[in-house]
Amino acid sequence: MTDPIQHLKEAGHLDRFFIDGSWRAPKGREKAPVVDPATEAVVAQVPLGNAADVDDAVLAARRAFPAWSETPAPERAACLGRIHKLILERLDLIAHALMTEMGAPITYARQTQVPLAAEHIRVARDNLADFPFVSKRGTTAIMKEPIGVCALITPWNWPLYQITAKVGPALAAGCTVVLKPSELSPLSALLFAEIVEEAGCPPGVFNLVNGSGPVVGEALAAHDDVDMVSITGSTRAGVLVAQAAAPTVKRVAQELGGKSPNIVLPDADLDRCVPLGVAAAMRNLGQSCSAPTRMLVPRARLAEVEALARMAVAEFVVGAPTDEATTHGAIANRAQYERVQIMIETGIAEGARLVAGGPGRPEGLAAGLFARPTVFSDVRRDMAIAREEIFGPVLAILPYDTVEEAIAIANDTVYGLGAHVHGTDMDEVRRVASQIRAGQVHLNAPAWDPQAPFGGYKRSGNGREYGPEGMEEYLETKAILGYYSEA
Repeated sequence: MTDPIQHLKEAGHLDRFFIDGSWRAPKGREKAPVVDPATEAVVAQVPLGNAADVDDAVLAARRAFPAWSETPAPERAACLGRIHKLILERLDLIAHALMTEMGAPITYARQTQVPLAAEHIRVARDNLADFPFVSKRGTTAIMKEPIGVCALITPWNWPLYQITAKVGPALAAGCTVVLKPSELSPLSALLFAEIVEEAGCPPGVFNLVNGSGPVVGEALAAHDDVDMVSITGSTRAGVLVAQAAAPTVKRVAQELGGKSPNIVLPDADLDRCVPLGVAAAMRNLGQSCSAPTRMLVPRARLAEVEALARMAVAEFVVGAPTDEATTHGAIANRAQYERVQIMIETGIAEGARLVAGGPGRPEGLAAGLFARPTVFSDVRRDMAIAREEIFGPVLAILPYDTVEEAIAIANDTVYGLGAHVHGTDMDEVRRVASQIRAGQVHLNAPAWDPQAPFGGYKRSGNGREYGPEGMEEYLETKAILGYYSEA
């Protein structure tokens, strides 16, 4: 079966939460619609949790923590291995869930969204095998111990990918978790809970409560028995979570907004780097916090860049996510679609030059949340489209006169999540990369590296995900002096 809604209905899980190893009815009666963005049809209703549901889930996680934290690492790794295997076995079912709940093209969901999500679990499993939980420093033992019960709050734009990026290292570290996925994309999260159940993780180690940020998210952040919150979302949401968590002085890890630059150096191969830069900016329809949506190019080569960008956009196929030829599907929800349209209109009003795309739907699409991949040029650094996170398929091309000016423009943002640099002289490429205030910098479009730590400077958040650093976020450091005899 590839219909996720029918599958969840038949399993009896669509209207349930996963708490303490079983599927439970919610305490409240409020529900939220699941909307297919390609048709704007309501395809399901899911329950929204409340504070009582949060209490149940946190209590289950608290009870499970002592045993799970002391479970030998090989046993925790084996559980993660089973989760990894089951994700890949159910790839097509999960891909259809992503297509339904957020408009991802079925080919993109199959080839990118689900496989990369599975990689986070594999990496967590593999890193656990040789992670230094105890190290020696003179006669002192430095111990890394699981922090406790972790609340994981994930967004709608990469639903499963962001879940596994948190759950994998948290479970590997020996923590127990309560997951609150986005209420806008709950289907893939429910399928993941089924996988955890089938993988045989002990009851209470993983719990899922659907709900809104103001209710479930805030209850988790403020809860006395939650030791840590990890949130991926908007900067606004991250601030609210940090404020709710502050009275209990718990750790808060935040992966938030971005306005990432892509510096094209004067010696760069434009035929290669411009199409790659356009594709990166509009990957997942630009609904990625690290999308390089500001392309900084030498003023003398602006016309060449514009022509190449226009040709790159012309290769995109915007259409029904069910069509395997579609490269870009629908914007994930109505609020985000309207935000994208407003920002495109703003760019035009500000005087930026439209190179490709524009407002409205692509030709031939009369319904659904479909946006035109849009490129602006002659963008000034003070324009809204150069400063605000749009979270859609909108690229701003900003000309520069010197490389030092390009670096200054790249850093002229409240964000600092990601960046890209393209050039032929690698010494210069590395020098420029070292000057950018961002948590992750890509040089000449390298392959994705699941071991590369990911996180932001400034208002893009704090803490890191992926790789060993991602596991360390879920660990406390204990120093035991005199642990080793001087003799």
